[in-house]
Order: sequence, then structure tokens, then C-alpha cells
Amino acid sequence: MYKRCSLILLVFALLWYCPPGMSVFAASSTTAKSVGNSNPLIDHHLGADPFALSYNGRVYVYMSSDNYEYNSDGSIKENSFANLKSVFVISSADMVNWTDHGAIPVAGANGANGGQGIAKWAGASWAPTAAVKNINGKDKFFLYFANGTGGIGVLTADSPIGPWTDPLGKALVTPSTPGMAGVVWLFDPAVFVDDDSTGYLYCGGGIPGGKNPTQEQRANPKTARVLKLGADMTSVVGSASTIDAPFILEDSGIHKYNGVYYYSYCINFAGTHPSDIPSGAIGYMTSTNPMGPFTYKGHFLRNPGSFFGAGGNNHHSVFNFNNQWYVAYHAQTVSLALYGAGNGYRSPHINKLTYNGDGTIQEVAANYAGVAQLANLNPYDRVEAETIGWNGRILTEKSSASGGPVNNMDVTGINNGDWIAVGNADFGSAGAKTFKANVASTAGGKMEVRLDGVTGTLVGTLTVPDTGGEQTWKEVETTVSGATGVHKVFFVFTGTGTGNLFNFDYWQFSQDSAVTGKTYEAETGTTLTESAAETVNSGYTGTGYVNLNALSGAAIRWNSIECAATGIKNVKFRYALESGTRNLDVYVNGVKVVSNAAFPATGSWTTWGEKTLQIAMNSGTNTLQVVTTGTEGPNIDNINVTAQ
Repeated sequence: MYKRCSLILLVFALLWYCPPGMSVFAASSTTAKSVGNSNPLIDHHLGADPFALSYNGRVYVYMSSDNYEYNSDGSIKENSFANLKSVFVISSADMVNWTDHGAIPVAGANGANGGQGIAKWAGASWAPTAAVKNINGKDKFFLYFANGTGGIGVLTADSPIGPWTDPLGKALVTPSTPGMAGVVWLFDPAVFVDDDSTGYLYCGGGIPGGKNPTQEQRANPKTARVLKLGADMTSVVGSASTIDAPFILEDSGIHKYNGVYYYSYCINFAGTHPSDIPSGAIGYMTSTNPMGPFTYKGHFLRNPGSFFGAGGNNHHSVFNFNNQWYVAYHAQTVSLALYGAGNGYRSPHINKLTYNGDGTIQEVAANYAGVAQLANLNPYDRVEAETIGWNGRILTEKSSASGGPVNNMDVTGINNGDWIAVGNADFGSAGAKTFKANVASTAGGKMEVRLDGVTGTLVGTLTVPDTGGEQTWKEVETTVSGATGVHKVFFVFTGTGTGNLFNFDYWQFSQDSAVTGKTYEAETGTTLTESAAETVNSGYTGTGYVNLNALSGAAIRWNSIECAATGIKNVKFRYALESGTRNLDVYVNGVKVVSNAAFPATGSWTTWGEKTLQIAMNSGTNTLQVVTTGTEGPNIDNINVTAQ
């Protein structure tokens, strides 16, 4: 989106004093998310109208694709929303380190999104909202969006990051949908799936009366609606009901707390307001029925200008993650940091939301600090380079590297002194021994691995070679020393080239295998029979896990298990199983060594447990195979092999 957009307007890079062991370079400064803060969630690109969906231990945030618009002289334009044709997606397990999943090319009319737009009828995709629902035993995902102010569309997928398809080929809700008469702006959807699996869609906004509305029209626009969705989530049942939200402008929101339905929205800026309905704040109403009627209760998030110095519209979503309530919202903090004015360009933020004993909501104190990191990151898992806590002036782009998630991204726009960092990685007491990264380059450079700062303790330096192309990928490795305990980890990029030094796909640390054993992923270096590698359920290591999805004969064979000496080995299986017990036969070098090994339930498909078997192996290279014996198998993530 931007990369040193205007030298005059960027914050000057810092020149650090460098004692022995430290590089001499001008470290690129952060844009708006300072190290230690959690807001804005990202600052390497924008993102407006954030909607947060909790799923399988991660929070997925879907955003309108704010992108800067420029005048012919290179100066910034006021945001006209002309670029809101895609949906940006990021996700996190800890609220600090956010993985960039790129853009969903939603709008497809008139060649939008380079002709790759999914909804060929839509010219825009504003204010996305998402839901997951189990249909016929499988989780399905639904992404609703506004085609400007003229209607609501829906896309579907089998995972929260896609790939997405348009099931209808047209809008789901239009001005001719029953009950929608009187809605000025048919946009800003919010979706909610109730405990009985019934879905509801909320939308609408605007003030009637044209250029000269009356005070009554400003105070009671009656332009919000709620519709019941069909069981397929892509159809509407009956007629929409009106929500009489006082002084509504836009931004429908919905959530349920202690059996009560909370409808929330952005209060308008027009007319004379009572003190409990402040202009530009997020107001809320409650009901015992998702279709209403709703009663106004107050407000809980003032306009972002009250906190950050740049106001504009207010857009939010309320969500629960790990039994804590939060509100996601946007503010013009990144644009303000870059250009000294917001100019209408928004970025995502999250703060905690708290209820009083009577069910009312306390005022949220929006700030840059945001939410403290909820869990430590595991540096011994594969981590996508586009998982970023903080950064010094990098970009992300769509990547052709194999083995990554859907719509894999890489870090690019890397110049001397740029960097990325993640928060609170736990190396344990034994510490890391090696570091590897997947890189692509025509120039080459170095990647310094530092702890707790761009000039922090140097634990290793990775040399990035010329791989032959910026999408020609090579995994390179180096030794590291001193990486123990819990630290922020900084990857500082250096080189002599004047352009992009290299692209960065993923990274991973490893420990001493003599102590920890060697881990073999189920999805790589294996032969699969009647089974499939998947990424649907979160919490796996490597690039996925394997689903043993046949009753008999489904198998995973690890083809290269290396053993230094003949003897009994501990083979630890990392697996997930929602319920029941499933049995597997185990073969070593083609000979059955264990019959019907029982794998008990772990409690859910995202709860990964361990089972260890003692198995004899030969020195040198062995094969190890597991086979189903009358039931489907558990999902297997990896095995770890050590001497007994």
C-alpha cells in the first residue's frame, strides 16, 4: 500500500549507537503501532469497518479495503471510498501478533479487482461481516458485504480465509426485499447465529428527508432493519423488521450476553442530541428477542476523535474470545501518523469491553496500548513471516511459495534497516539451536535475529542468497545461541542493494534433537492412503495435519525416520479427536509392531493431545506407518521420535 510514500512526511529513521556485535544502520521507525502497544492491530496497510469472528482459538478480523488515493501531484486525497472493492483479512491467537491473509477480491462488476472479482454483479464491498454455522456436520463460513449503499451480498467458504465463492450470483438483500422500504442506505450488515442455529442479518442506515431532514427524522430515522435468514444462511425468511434506533447513522452490530440481545450502531451527527446519545458514538439497545423490539440503553464507545485526534465515522463489532469481551473499531491513527491528518483513512483497533452487574456496558477507553498479549508464541512451530507484531516499514504481498495457508502471503518491500518483530516467543530453558527461513531474492542480504529490540541481543545471523527470482524460494538455515526464555523476537534486514533485498515467507527455530527428539510432520515427507492433508482445524504445527478419513486402510507412512542406533524409541503422536476412541495399527519397515493402539478423545478437533508408544527401530533410515482398523483415525499433526 505504501512504502516510504513521501520522504517529507515520513518519520525520520533512528540512527542507533552500536557497540560491538551490533550492526551500524539506520533502523526504520514504526508507523503508528509502537513496540509494546497492540493498537492499531496492523500498520503496514489500512483496514476499515473491522468485524471480528472467533473460531478455533483464533480471532479473524474482516475489513473494508481502505487504500490511499492520490492527486496528480502525489498529494493525498480525502478518502472517497472508491477503493473499497476487496475485503482484507487478518487473524491472531494472541491479540498482538497478526497474520496477514491478504485481500478477498469481492467486487467483480466492470472488471473490478483486475477481473478476478468473485461477485460479478457487485461494484463494491463495504463493511464486511462473517459467520460460521455447522451445516450437515461441517462448518461453513459466510461473508456478507454491502454493494455500496444499494444492497447486501454473501460469499461462502469452507474455512475462515477461503477460498470464497458466490452462491447466489446476485444480491441477497435489495431495496425490493420485503420490509426494506424506507431504508436510506442499505448497507453495513451484521450477522448473528443464535444458540438454536438460526441466523439473523442486521443492516441499514441513513437519515430520511434528503438535504433538509426534520428534527424528528434525525432523532428517529427508522432506517435499521433485521431479517431472519434461512437455514442455508443465503436466503431470507419473511419480511424485515424495523429497529427504531434513536439518531442512527450507520454501522449495525449485534451480540448476545446473558441471554439478552444487544443491537449497537453509530449515532449520527445531525440535529440536537440529548446528553446520553452523543454524536458519533456507538449507542446500544437491548431486547429479549433477536427480531426486537429493542430499547435504547446508552453508549459505550465515543467517537475515535475523542481518543486519537482524528474523528470521522465510527464503526465497530463486539465479540467474545477466550471468555473475555472485546470491541473492534477503526480509527485514523496510521494515516494521522504518516500524513499529519486522517483524511478519512481507517485502521483496526481492539480494546476490552466490560459489563456492569445490571447488564449495561461500561464506557470503553480506546487507546494505543490495546490488549496485552494473551499467550506466548511457539517459535518451534512454523510461523508465517506475515505474522507481525510490529514492523519497520515493510509490505506484504501475495506469494507463490508452497506449503502455506490459503492465499499465502510473504513479507516484501525489504530495504536495509527494515525489520519485523513478534511479541513474547517462549524458547524454553534449553533454548534454540538453529533458525531457518524460507526466502526468495535476486539481490541477497542478511537477516539478523535479535531479542527484545532492533539493537537487542544478537543470537544469530542468516545469510540470504540470490535464489534466482523474487518468487523462487529456498529454505536457508543458521545456528543461533542465547535464545532462551520468553522474548520479543526481531528480524532485522540488512544489505547493500537499493531495491527490495529479498522476500520472506516463513521462519522456524529448532532445538537440540538429542534432547527434544526429532519431529516429523504428518503432511510432509509422507505417503498418504485414503487420507488427506488439511488446515481446517487450528493449532497444528508445520503446514497442516492429516485426516485419516476411511474406516479401514487409511494410512500415513513416514518414509524417512532417521535413527542413530538400533533400539527402542519413544514415538509421540500429536493428534486431535473430538469424541470416542479410535484405533490404529503401527508398522515399522513394513512389519506390524503394534495392533489397535487406542487414541482416546482430546475433547475437540482443535485440542491437540499426545500419545506415546515404545517402538523398536533400526539404525539408519526407517519407515513408520499407521493404518485405520475399522474406525476413522484421529487427525494426526506430527510424530516425535527419541531414544527411550
